Amino acid sequence: MNTKPKGTYDVLPGESERWINLESAIRKVCRLYNFKEIRTPIFESYNVFHRSQDDSSDMVNKETYDFEDRSERKMTLRPEGTAGVIRAYVENKIYANEPLSKLYYVGPMFRYERPQKGRNRQFSQFGVELLGSDSPLVDVEVISLGVTLIKAIGLKDVKVKINSLGDSISRMNYKNVLVKHFSNHLDELCEDCKERLQKNPLRLLDCKVCKDKEFFINAPKINDYLNLESKKRFETVLQSLDSLGIEYEVSPNLVRGLDYYSHTVFELEVNIPEFGAQNVIGAGGRYDNLVKELGGPDITGVGMAFGLERLLMASEFGGKSLKSKDFVHVYFITLGEKAKAEGLKQIALLRNLGLVCDMDYVGTSLKAQFKHADNANAMFTCILGDNELENGVVNIKDNLTDEQETIKLNEIFEYVMNKIKPENPCAGCNGRK
Repeated sequence: MNTKPKGTYDVLPGESERWINLESAIRKVCRLYNFKEIRTPIFESYNVFHRSQDDSSDMVNKETYDFEDRSERKMTLRPEGTAGVIRAYVENKIYANEPLSKLYYVGPMFRYERPQKGRNRQFSQFGVELLGSDSPLVDVEVISLGVTLIKAIGLKDVKVKINSLGDSISRMNYKNVLVKHFSNHLDELCEDCKERLQKNPLRLLDCKVCKDKEFFINAPKINDYLNLESKKRFETVLQSLDSLGIEYEVSPNLVRGLDYYSHTVFELEVNIPEFGAQNVIGAGGRYDNLVKELGGPDITGVGMAFGLERLLMASEFGGKSLKSKDFVHVYFITLGEKAKAEGLKQIALLRNLGLVCDMDYVGTSLKAQFKHADNANAMFTCILGDNELENGVVNIKDNLTDEQETIKLNEIFEYVMNKIKPENPCAGCNGRK
């Protein structure tokens, strides 16, 4: 028997509705903020993600799925959404027609890492990219969207952890101080940190192995090395969050895992006991040079991403249920081939009018067909046999009240609509079940 690859999963009927409802919530929130959806290829040219030999992120160095196609071109399955969106933004010259672009994406990503709960080798990611403005207010716009989405799925206790990496001058000064500090403890560093010390000292602060060591705790903080312009910018971000009533905590060691960030970086945390210390469900930051790195003009941006699996887990433990009860408005039970043909015709007519309909296609017994109607959570069951067909009528049963009537075949829609809320016949069971 063939089985799914390690680190992947099947989304089965019943569970898929939760995904649909989450994606619907995402699209509604993005619409409120006037973000437009963009869809990019699942695989890109290798250089879209592997842009520099000095990149120290684990994602780029250890986790990408790289392959050669039949023309020996090197490709990479996308491990994150931002780089592909920026490639599309540059290639299609979106900046020429839209000085400010507000984009979002939803789709599968791929990283070769150790599978664990909520982290898979194929996973789904939602992200936003706001391009074309250097204003600190757009940083706040993106953070606000993230907080709004978390609350939209029923999670109330959300906190923003935030930091500033400053501009290039501030980061360079800080990197020099970090190198000097950690060089004095070279023998105590893990192997990854020794490599980071050479490539990107800021990433030392993101180490999970050494973080509790005293020389890590006492390492210099970037806040002390921000120049005046960077400090003012960060203060504007914090003041704007205050004005929106968004709770935050300045976290001096927050640097994020990708090398292209500058100025504002942030993580969105939820207070869910089942998550333990792993309570971050969304994160992002500003990038000033990424568009230029991918061949575009000198345009800045800010982005944010969520793993959909984490959002679903969070909604299950601490938010509102994203499950929706399956139902059909009308289920046809037919007796005989002529009745089956008429049933097929009737459900086609009712579907065109907006009702969810189904019928038995297997040819099971009358008892089994009633059971199928129950399993389908049918609001109404229509029973059609040869006698009913000759008289142009159908027996219809209201499965909530168990009342059964005989009505004309062309009156089914009106009958159902009179029993449910007529303004929205496709909105579910309308409280009837």
